[in-house]
Amino acid sequence: MDKKVKLLFGIHMHQPVDNFKEAVDEAVEKCYKPFFQTVKKFSFFKFSLHCSGWLMEEIKKHHKTVFDDIQDCIQRGSIEFFSAGFYEPVLSAVPACDRTAQIKKLNKAVKKHFKQVPKGLWLTERVWEDDIISSLRECGISYVMVDDYHFRASGFDEEVLDGYFFTENSGEKISLFPISQALRYALPFKDVEEAVEAVKNSAHDGGAAIIFDDAEKFGLWPETYEWVYERGWLEAFLSAIEKEENIENLHFGEFHETHRAKGLVYLDNVSYEEMGEWSLKAQDTLKLKAIKEEVSKQYPQDVDKFVKGASWKNFFVKYEESNRLHKRMVEVSKHQTDNKKYLDALYKLQTNDVFWHGIFGGLYLPNLRDNAYRYLCECENIRYHKVRHKIEAKDINLDGYDEVKIVTKNFIARFDSRQGGQMVEFLQRDKKFNYQNMLTRREEAYHQKLLEETQPMVEEPQKKRKIPSIHTLKVSADRSIREALYFDWYIKNSFIDHISDKSLTLDSFKKCQFKEYGDFANQPFSYDIDKTKLIFKRDGGIYHDRTYESTLVKSYSCDAQSIHFSVEITTQSPEEYLYGLEFNQHYADLDNVLLNGQKLNEDITLDRIKLFSLKDSYTQKRDHFYA
Repeated sequence: MDKKVKLLFGIHMHQPVDNFKEAVDEAVEKCYKPFFQTVKKFSFFKFSLHCSGWLMEEIKKHHKTVFDDIQDCIQRGSIEFFSAGFYEPVLSAVPACDRTAQIKKLNKAVKKHFKQVPKGLWLTERVWEDDIISSLRECGISYVMVDDYHFRASGFDEEVLDGYFFTENSGEKISLFPISQALRYALPFKDVEEAVEAVKNSAHDGGAAIIFDDAEKFGLWPETYEWVYERGWLEAFLSAIEKEENIENLHFGEFHETHRAKGLVYLDNVSYEEMGEWSLKAQDTLKLKAIKEEVSKQYPQDVDKFVKGASWKNFFVKYEESNRLHKRMVEVSKHQTDNKKYLDALYKLQTNDVFWHGIFGGLYLPNLRDNAYRYLCECENIRYHKVRHKIEAKDINLDGYDEVKIVTKNFIARFDSRQGGQMVEFLQRDKKFNYQNMLTRREEAYHQKLLEETQPMVEEPQKKRKIPSIHTLKVSADRSIREALYFDWYIKNSFIDHISDKSLTLDSFKKCQFKEYGDFANQPFSYDIDKTKLIFKRDGGIYHDRTYESTLVKSYSCDAQSIHFSVEITTQSPEEYLYGLEFNQHYADLDNVLLNGQKLNEDITLDRIKLFSLKDSYTQKRDHFYA
């Protein structure tokens, strides 16, 4: 019986669609280029590769040497190419028709450029749900990568996870390979000797040591370029593997064909361990970590079986802004046509990065949100290309309340009855730009570390035998950053109604620390559509020494160039209050935005205005709002 450990090695290459050129160039120079230059030196080395479709096109256009190196490795049999959605969507988060179309699109590109038909699939963010199996099988996929955490969270023990398992849904079968967490944390962060030992310890009696992870760990993550290439970790590791008699290097496809499945598995709907933490509210994330630490003292091997985080999809619950964008994507998918431009824009909109965040920026990066709204607007422009004025109402967000969409020749505006009858989207159609591309300031679990006083750094010896993973890097922040951390108690939209007093100042507003007497800033409104006029109303209250019945009515009407609005408040309260109408808007070039002709900055104050105009130099757009 062959008892050699079978090393199954794979890397995943991805950049967000339309990422900054300098970011892609840096990834190429620090990671992709030196990686393939290094592995070319080792003809024995077999590995699997997934490259998202947009990045593949960028490399082919602008980094020909890297593309040629990949083709050279393909031709000599070193690389097994894996598929996924072309623009790297989380498969379970997009409609099934788009899922299969995106996988087939990447399969076609791989066959065209590299003469392979992928049988394996890189599962984006390793988000597993059973209902994707039929889509995978329709696309010719036979095996998929998930984390060993998926198995542990579903009741399996670590020691059996050195091969692949069958799973099924409605009788359709697929194979699942569990990626070793121990290897993910060892390669390339531990020294070569420890890394090789980790490979050998990851399998038993001819089983598989399975590693398939971000290529960016090999050069782009902090400290890794010096470690992996300048100090030669990758070359030394491959040399050690080549000499190691007890390790055999195979492709996943070879192992799948020559070894039996280890049995049957049914997995929970789960992603990798950290994702389950990030999708929780901040305080719940901290509680989860504390609970895990406590349970691990008594049951160190079984924590993952019984203590788990939330589903990945709870990012849509945690972040209203993510949910809006996701549900708008689903909406335009339902209205898709055979128009190629429409489909390309839709598939780019489905790129996963903007819908969540982890260690990297994701949803918090305004350029990614700008890109997503640009693709959304491209779809909407095609859908409404003949429309000059239209009003639609539907609960797109699935929160139990309708959102009202007003389509004009020049812009699309959406108002949310659940969120105070406020404006939640304002797309300028010709520039494909959303002025309501805002993000609410929320508490995150990592803020706890930032708020702690920075401890003096202890210098390490010159010769380091390992480097920290990005998950274990020490974080710190200077006092100015810590003092700038304020959190909002309401979602940052536009046309937000505040009823306050003299506590409402510019400073208290920025810190969200003013008194609020009304219940109009974040509560539902009823609505009515009167021809071209949209009217929101709330019979609410002002809460002072007691509750005073109060009603707020605000109306919107739109023409091709403008949004006109009025606000009327009636109350039984005898007190005087300050009324504040809050706008939150996003601009591409904040240094060149004019408010009534004056350069916008934190100190500008205009009194007793009945009209205000905002002009953005980037989009050359002038918006008029009439009070």
